[in-house]
Amino acid sequence: MLTRCVPLLVAAMLLVVSLSASAADLGDTLKQLDTRNFRKKLEVAETIAQSGSPRASAVLTALQHGNLYFTKADGRPVIRTDRNGPVLDAVTGDPVADAGSLDKVIINNLMRVKLRDLIARLDLTSPDASVRLAAARALYGDLDEDGVARVQGLIEKEPDDDVRHALQTAVALAHLKTGDAAAKLAAMDQLAGSLESEVRNELRAAAANDGNAEQVRQKAQDTLASIDRSVSFYQLIEQIFFGLSLGSVLLLAAIGLAITFGVMGVINMAHGELIMLGAYTTYVVQQLMPDHIGLSLFVSVPAAFLVGGAFGVAIERTVIRFLYGRPLETLLATFGLSLILQQMVRTVFSPLNRSVITPDWMSGSYVINPVLSITANRLVVVAFALIVFFGLVLVLKRTNLGLRVRAVAQNRAMARAVGVRSEWVDAMTFGLGSGIAGMAGVALSQLTNVGPNLGQSYIIDSFLVVVFGGVGNLLGTLTGALTLGVANKFLEPYAGAVLAKILVLVFIILFIQKRPRGLFPQRGRAAEG
Repeated sequence: MLTRCVPLLVAAMLLVVSLSASAADLGDTLKQLDTRNFRKKLEVAETIAQSGSPRASAVLTALQHGNLYFTKADGRPVIRTDRNGPVLDAVTGDPVADAGSLDKVIINNLMRVKLRDLIARLDLTSPDASVRLAAARALYGDLDEDGVARVQGLIEKEPDDDVRHALQTAVALAHLKTGDAAAKLAAMDQLAGSLESEVRNELRAAAANDGNAEQVRQKAQDTLASIDRSVSFYQLIEQIFFGLSLGSVLLLAAIGLAITFGVMGVINMAHGELIMLGAYTTYVVQQLMPDHIGLSLFVSVPAAFLVGGAFGVAIERTVIRFLYGRPLETLLATFGLSLILQQMVRTVFSPLNRSVITPDWMSGSYVINPVLSITANRLVVVAFALIVFFGLVLVLKRTNLGLRVRAVAQNRAMARAVGVRSEWVDAMTFGLGSGIAGMAGVALSQLTNVGPNLGQSYIIDSFLVVVFGGVGNLLGTLTGALTLGVANKFLEPYAGAVLAKILVLVFIILFIQKRPRGLFPQRGRAAEG
């Protein structure tokens, strides 16, 4: 056992000694940058690039962006990326305490261009495929003849398909820019179907360049037209996705209103404020769990449901139950309640908007290709809206509460005659719809700032969705929300956000003239009354 460990210990010691020597050499080389001779600085930069040091790329990047300094006290090379940020040792990457005053290493424009080439050359040989891919894409449109020869040598050795394709694209762009007619035609064959913006720019330039042969210009136009068709297709998909994400928000905002309006016939103008309470519940839960932002979002969903449901039951028991059969009075009463809830939130949390932190797993976007990306938070909202919708369908179809709710919705008098406590069903239905509104607030807190007026932005759209889809019909609510969401997003580029909403409103008014009960009208005696 001991004999096996000895070679490992020797290897480890040699590695430590090697790294220490490498760090010492890099430190000595960096000190040579303390000069006003730009040619000397460039020679030092090339030496660093050829040193094989694992810190070479980081040091050259800092030099390129003006983040490399020397301490005035002892001349140590350090990196500072932000004026008030930490100071790091350029050789080791370790934080430096009390660095004191610093002198920046000054470079000129020629050095910046050369440094970019040196950094790309280093990154192209990185063991990390993502680093090599980024370096390859950084070469688009910037390769000279020497660079083309060097990249072609790397293509043969590159094991990653994506990186190899990016390197081939960089070489093809260089040939398209400076090659002869045959090389340009061959380059366009290689670039056909590429969605990179640099490719389209070079093709436009080739198509408009009078110095190119007619065959080259025509080939560039045809290739560009084919790529533009693909770009339009992916932009259409992106528009549909944004429309579905808006529709999902409308679905969450309207689904609770659909069951209260459909079952109870109550025009609840305070529904938007119940959404707002759900959003503020998310904010409060995050304040209570600052170290567990991701987990806090999962806690916020049931918490917002309970808060919204509790407020809903309280509103129904104290106000609504005295106003059944009097829709105008319920409208005015709930409008007054909405103002009370807004003022309550302003008193407790102040009138200022509150920012809710988005968890890491909901941040960023999923890049499908250079022209199509899907934002993670909107994708999660779409999935969440569908889960809530189908969950509510299961509750109404498979539970005792759902059976009673459907009975009261279809014929309240007959339901009471067979022993259903309609007042209990009303309270639970209003609480269920209000709880779902609270859950909608959780989703909206991930898309926009949380403020006292949050609900006012969605109450009108919620009523439009319910009326358009059919009062009290969940399938109609789903169809109406997604349809209006997609229609809004397709109209906005041509008409603007405000005019798009007006056009949608006009469409719904005209539609209701033909189908007063919406897309999916209720059936039965209650619907005829």
